[in-house]
Amino acid sequence: MRSYPTGPAGPRAAALAAALLLLAGAGPAVADDGRPDRDFTIEDPRITESSGLAASRAHPGVYWTHNDSDDGPYVFAVDSRTGKTLATITMRGVGEPRDVEGISIGPDGDLYVGDIGDNLDGSWSHVWIYRFPEPKELRDATVNAVQYDVKYADGARNAEALMVHPKTGRVYIASKNEDGGGLYEGPAKLTAGAVNTFRRVGEVPWVTDGAFSPDGKRLVLRSYFSAREYAFENGRLGEDRSVAAPFQRQAESVTYTADGSALMFGSEGARSGVVRVEAEGGDSGGGQEQGKPSGSAGGEAGDQGGGEEGDGKGSAGLGAAIVVGVGVLWFALRRKRGQGEG
Repeated sequence: MRSYPTGPAGPRAAALAAALLLLAGAGPAVADDGRPDRDFTIEDPRITESSGLAASRAHPGVYWTHNDSDDGPYVFAVDSRTGKTLATITMRGVGEPRDVEGISIGPDGDLYVGDIGDNLDGSWSHVWIYRFPEPKELRDATVNAVQYDVKYADGARNAEALMVHPKTGRVYIASKNEDGGGLYEGPAKLTAGAVNTFRRVGEVPWVTDGAFSPDGKRLVLRSYFSAREYAFENGRLGEDRSVAAPFQRQAESVTYTADGSALMFGSEGARSGVVRVEAEGGDSGGGQEQGKPSGSAGGEAGDQGGGEEGDGKGSAGLGAAIVVGVGVLWFALRRKRGQGEG
């Protein structure tokens, strides 16, 4: 299901986001001189609710994505050089997807697709993960996928972030809650035909997507207005820092580039933009300041992370608009809840 910040105030949140973008003078992202892993726009008119991103391991510069609800068992391979779809994969043997919210690639080269959304926070007794090998050739195809049943040890909940650790292959899910969610760890190995119980192992903020760095030592979690990167060791969260995430209309996705030098932030919407942000310690490939948005989509980027990465270096007008906008949005959400409409 299409997921706005919360219940009845969702349309207001979307309108506010659009207004802030107009204040910032933002335009869609475009490919940067045909180079891979740069800002780009998803051109496929079928992809209107891109809710997850995963950098291909087999095809440099290609990103896997999907729509979030009532779209069918489809996954798309998008070329970051052009924004064009190179392959549409149809998953066979997975039933009818309900609310696909995340995608990740494991150390075995398999794609994991998370049908884990539950906007009513407990309406479904279980959710699903689908798995299939990343295709060696990029062309339209139907593939057999394995389906895993998933439950949470502490009860059903909404989630939009699915992350597979690139070294251990263990699957993690971050639940979504405006008051803070949890990081859930799956069993060492998922089992088809049985219930896979995920257990809470950490506390996280409001999360709409997440991804591990290629070396597995960092985990980034994003929300609608910010992102944080955590040290990750022995299956647990460590020290964290803010990341200068771009401001986007419906901030639903994030992944590291395949080489770990940058983060790619995506959004829902027709012709939605994907924005590159240099990772701390990464190779910017052109003098771009680390932890800052790069490329031609700078109009969609704002200093959302806070902290030292964004101190005094962003657009003052955009920053002020975002601060005011977030405050208005938060007040509207709380007011709605107080009126019993939440």
